[in-house]
Amino acid sequence: MSSVSGLVKTEQLYRSQSGWLQRAFAWCGWENGQVMANIRAGRMLTDYGRYHLSRKQFIFAAIAAALVFYMAAYLFYHSALVSIAAAGFGIIAPRFRRRSLLQQRKERLKLQFKEALFSLTSSLAAGRSLENAFLATLDDLKLLYPDPRTELLLEFQIIRFRLENAEPLEYALRNFADRAGIDEITQFTDALAACKRSGGDLLEVMKRTSAIIGEKLEIEQEIAVMIAQKRFEGRIMMAVPFVFLAFLSLAAPDYMAPLYGGIGYLLLTAALLLLLLCFWAMAKMMRIQM
Repeated sequence: MSSVSGLVKTEQLYRSQSGWLQRAFAWCGWENGQVMANIRAGRMLTDYGRYHLSRKQFIFAAIAAALVFYMAAYLFYHSALVSIAAAGFGIIAPRFRRRSLLQQRKERLKLQFKEALFSLTSSLAAGRSLENAFLATLDDLKLLYPDPRTELLLEFQIIRFRLENAEPLEYALRNFADRAGIDEITQFTDALAACKRSGGDLLEVMKRTSAIIGEKLEIEQEIAVMIAQKRFEGRIMMAVPFVFLAFLSLAAPDYMAPLYGGIGYLLLTAALLLLLLCFWAMAKMMRIQM
């Protein structure tokens, strides 16, 4: 009996440790096998509020970050042991890579939706019904985006499939807006649903809505360009101290030798912490919600 109870306790301990590791990897961006299998099989509609990293993306991001951390730590401490320990923090890089890819996908979807609005308004002005205008917009999107994996192209194909199965257009659009989580798409869907319920001038409402949303997206693009420029400048500023330190270590090793011993390590650690604080502050200032 004691051996059986010991086996049960061992199995419970293994499961608890396995669950802890799974949660830790999930926090870093590792998706479980069932989710990835559903995505590959096409059994899940895209949730634009989440981004699922593939195995290659996760591994590449982790290895690239580990190499960067290793080189940065070695520049500061000239210790392989400390550098290897610092490289272990590369495992958290996929989490931030996932966030970046998620934001990029939303920005692409906004730009694609802006083009779709122009095509939709033109189709309505030509006298097509709302449903036929959406089908015509799908054909225009295929010309604009030859890649069949384009996000909005796939969404309009889903809308066409739902229309062919007698589902109301506003329901199909509402499902898309809920999954997209983008204000412009939600506002367009609300305006279209309100216009259909109230029996208003659909063409005029769509023209005004498309113009307002288009102007908003143009302003956001201009802001995004300026932010991208400043973010690039900030990255260069962050790289300069490491380049300068590497240059001094190669050109004047005797000059840098006092830093690699005794109180020198404290000074280097303080400098590294200040650099990390500056990097965090710049990233915080560049994170503007639009």
